[in-house]
Amino acid sequence: MKKLESSLLNMVLVLVGVALIMGGILAGVNHITEGPIAEQAEQMLANGIKEVMGGEKLTVTSTETIKQEIDGKEVTFTIHRTQDGRKHDLGAAVETSALGFSDNIKVLVGFSPEGEILGYTILQSSETPGLGAKADKWFQKGQKGDIIGKNPKDKDLTVKKDGGEIDAITASTITSRAFLKAINQAYHAYIDKGVDAHSGATKQADKVAKR
Repeated sequence: MKKLESSLLNMVLVLVGVALIMGGILAGVNHITEGPIAEQAEQMLANGIKEVMGGEKLTVTSTETIKQEIDGKEVTFTIHRTQDGRKHDLGAAVETSALGFSDNIKVLVGFSPEGEILGYTILQSSETPGLGAKADKWFQKGQKGDIIGKNPKDKDLTVKKDGGEIDAITASTITSRAFLKAINQAYHAYIDKGVDAHSGATKQADKVAKR
């Protein structure tokens, strides 16, 4: 009986030891890869900004985070304002997201100073395999759901099924609605920041004013 108890104890100790070692290894790997992953994400964002703004020679002059309450949920927008080499305002690239069929669709969309859509790219999508890729192409210039050059100023962009002018992705109306909702929200965050918007830059200005 004592031998059995001893064997069981040894097994538990071995398993605990293995778990601790594996945990240490994983923590070490995570620490090593954390930096390169962050750098890769920054590079992807930088390339994305150039893509959606339609030019290589631009500078991001400021980055602003705005939070709005939409449908009872706090939504965060990141606005990257840009200029060309002559310091002319090119507009901004806005990071936005909306809930699709299965999860959030994260989009980077470029706007001119007047609010016209210059371009977009899908940053992240957990939709059914294939739908994210379709959304990345479907609404581009010359495609069936083309939104490039449109301005949501007078009316939000919506699919034809909802009385709008945009063709939805075939058999993917929910994903199309989510995508267009993300675009519309990004426009309003960029142009007017919304009534309930909270800007980090605005807060900083308030602090300075109070001194």
